[in-house]
Amino acid sequence: MSELNYASDGVPIKVNRIFDSCSDRDCLSDIPIVLDCGELPGSVNLVKAKCVRVTDICINIEPIPFNKGFFTIDLTYTFRVDLLAYDKACDPPALLTGTAYASKSCVLYGSESAVKTFFSDGSSSGSTNCCCDTINLPTVSVSVVEPVALETKIGMVCRNADAQSPENSGCRRIRSVIVTLGIFSVVELTRPVTIMVPTYEYTIPKKECCTDTDSPCEVFEKIKFPEEEFSPATLINPDSSSCGCCDGENG
Repeated sequence: MSELNYASDGVPIKVNRIFDSCSDRDCLSDIPIVLDCGELPGSVNLVKAKCVRVTDICINIEPIPFNKGFFTIDLTYTFRVDLLAYDKACDPPALLTGTAYASKSCVLYGSESAVKTFFSDGSSSGSTNCCCDTINLPTVSVSVVEPVALETKIGMVCRNADAQSPENSGCRRIRSVIVTLGIFSVVELTRPVTIMVPTYEYTIPKKECCTDTDSPCEVFEKIKFPEEEFSPATLINPDSSSCGCCDGENG
């Protein structure tokens, strides 16, 4: 038996086990943008999304009553949006920035734990409520890719009036930008657990550390010629019946 296949006795390690997870393809429709400049200038007649990025996700997790081990997870996304605003279609655009918010929820299984753990660095997990019950929630992690702007349009949105002025306590309609975003996400519920794993002999890398001493031209000579860049790909076996609404009527 080779050295790499030889396993010694198992050892305990501490890991974050994923108890449940889900992946979503969300289409977040008609999200109003809070423009940094306030109201959209009246001269702007066309807007395009230049860049949309997720800057924060507010996560709230709560246990579901009478369904032990399951949790409802509420997510609120914060998006920063860069827009190109046009007075006329062919005019140079002006850059506008703003913030948008969108929420979603999901239910996942996170198991149960009634322990409180304290660490030497001062951190801890688990807490005690007023009824002396230990609350130990699983950890939620959310992974996202940058959203895709599916639609950008001009519309009237509701902006909360100044709360300090009773006469303006209602909703004020202003001209702004509304976007529809597509976003891919993965939500996971994890808890720290101790598991046994087999161990192998300690080893060191066999590859030697070296510095490439070739000249720039020698390095360039080693790069594969990018043939695909000079040969645009074509559609293989196109289905002529899938042209849909783009088909014109032939007389």
